[in-house]
Amino acid sequence: MQFQQTDNKKPLEQFGRNLTETAKSGKMDPVIGRDEEIRNVIRILTRKTKNNPVLIGEPGVGKTAIAEGLAQRIVKGDVPEGLKECELYELDMSALVAGASYQGQFEERLKGVLKQVKEAEGRIILFIDEIHTIVGAGKTSGAMDAGNMLKPML
Repeated sequence: MQFQQTDNKKPLEQFGRNLTETAKSGKMDPVIGRDEEIRNVIRILTRKTKNNPVLIGEPGVGKTAIAEGLAQRIVKGDVPEGLKECELYELDMSALVAGASYQGQFEERLKGVLKQVKEAEGRIILFIDEIHTIVGAGKTSGAMDAGNMLKPML
């Protein structure tokens, strides 16, 4: 069975939020006091290898704010050349899982998202809040969980 897009939306539009578009439209509060962390994320993203930053911290300490700050910098062009054309999406894992009624539907949804990311050839950055929830997400008998599906792209 194939992933069905609804309302002609691409998978990331359906299961995520484009943080760069939100920043562009002015619907995002300014990020204050996170310059060092945002610079570190930018430094990691621009590496040739091992370029997948993971933000670790207790709930409410500002991990999402760092992602939003990065989106704002991308919009302003305040990033290295390799990131200027990027779009930053926040992937909503609960939306991916919600309503996945038949076996393999979650897997198909995630495959659609990953296909869109791959086709963008490095121009899409994914922010997965509460990334620990992907371990085992969508796992059913004979199906691959989200963590294993993401692994080849990391």
